[in-house]
Amino acid sequence: MLVAAVLIARNVGGLRDRLLGPVGPPRIESLAVLPLENLMGDPQQEYFVDGMTEELIADLSQVSALRVISRTSVMQYKGTKKSMPEIARELKVDGVIEGSVLRSGDQVRITAQLIQAATDTHLWAKSYERDLRDVLALQEEVARAIAGEIRVKLTPQEQTRLVRARPVNPETHEAYLKAMFYLYKKTPEGFAKGLALLQQAIEKDPADPLPYAGLALAYPIIYHGPGGTIPPREGFPRARAAALKALELDESSAQAHLALAAIKLYFDWDWTGAEKEFRRALELNPNLPEAHAHYGWYLQLFGGFEEGLAEGKRAAELDPLSPTYTAWVGWMYLNVHQDDKAIAEARKALDIDPNSVDALFVLGSAYAEKKMFEQAIAAHQKLRAVNPDWKLALAETYLAAGRKDDALKLVAETEREDYSKFSLDLFGIQTILGNRKEAFRALDAAFEYHHIFLPWEMNDPESPWRSDPRWQELRRRMNFPK
Repeated sequence: MLVAAVLIARNVGGLRDRLLGPVGPPRIESLAVLPLENLMGDPQQEYFVDGMTEELIADLSQVSALRVISRTSVMQYKGTKKSMPEIARELKVDGVIEGSVLRSGDQVRITAQLIQAATDTHLWAKSYERDLRDVLALQEEVARAIAGEIRVKLTPQEQTRLVRARPVNPETHEAYLKAMFYLYKKTPEGFAKGLALLQQAIEKDPADPLPYAGLALAYPIIYHGPGGTIPPREGFPRARAAALKALELDESSAQAHLALAAIKLYFDWDWTGAEKEFRRALELNPNLPEAHAHYGWYLQLFGGFEEGLAEGKRAAELDPLSPTYTAWVGWMYLNVHQDDKAIAEARKALDIDPNSVDALFVLGSAYAEKKMFEQAIAAHQKLRAVNPDWKLALAETYLAAGRKDDALKLVAETEREDYSKFSLDLFGIQTILGNRKEAFRALDAAFEYHHIFLPWEMNDPESPWRSDPRWQELRRRMNFPK
């Protein structure tokens, strides 16, 4: 009897719950907001519904006591037939929010329900309705209700941020939502439409910080995206101006602080300023995967491998169905020659997207380091087929495998295109070949181009050029400590 009493008291194997029923509400520490359902019966309104989903995620993401899955991952469940327990297992969450959006005239209604994911148990449901001008306040009201229902503790700062929504111009907000809808497509056509709509939103209401924050993030998205053609010297100054304007209008914009951090890291080479902005972005939104990922790269740049890796892994946890952050974790392992771990992460990313360029690069490079050249060449040949801009990764692998003529053909092909764009890759190849003059010609071009990977190249402790005075002068001009 004594043993039974102890087992019941400690709820071993859920015995107390089965005998007496659960005590208190279920503990929810991680949450996914599934794509809200469009009740308008009009597919042309999908941008509005997706925008409502994203803004609800953004509000809940401000709660530091919660792990909230990012937009990129949850949007993959749009129209899914999967069960809640199955979704919960894939996203590794305790709770799921599902609901719907109905817009009629100047009114918008959101219906949300909270589900304990593992058991598919409905815990709470409610509808909220407001005028379109108060749509941000509506989102905050829903987020506060959810936080209250799962009894998560809000800090005083979080409580303040969830009750400070301002009215919006409905036309401006609609243009903003459409712009982000197109930008997230990550196509050349989507980029063009997104930028045009953000400018349109700014013209309609120059005092609204959201379009400026969207614009600040748009240029880095475009630069990293397929088909992106805006060079750093053109895009990053535009992004900086937009980020500063967004912060002038709303200092609490996590997106604007993140954009400014990225600009300071990848373009300005303002190391102290970059860290300050990353920390502020994560303080405002601790569930922002992009901030964790790029802050991870910042930390690794200055030798904090474990700290940077932890940030990279956090990004992958928050966006588990996006291959990018998982592949970046592999890239972090690759940079410190932990090749087997790099291969494992790359394969996980390729399970999500077989055409992930980051994962294919990591996979081929790690195999090349292990001298498994057949596998390395196969991975980098596929990488070149998926995105020809990565062709020099294959050239470098050819060199490592002793296929110099094949490598030089790709080098010649690239030099006929855009030398500046490929300059950092050419620097790596000329370094392998031992061509000092051509290596520094390429390095100077990468410096003038402001290649985003240049800081990591210039802080490489294994570079054979570290003692060269020209190398040291470039480091000085990039504000690296001596």
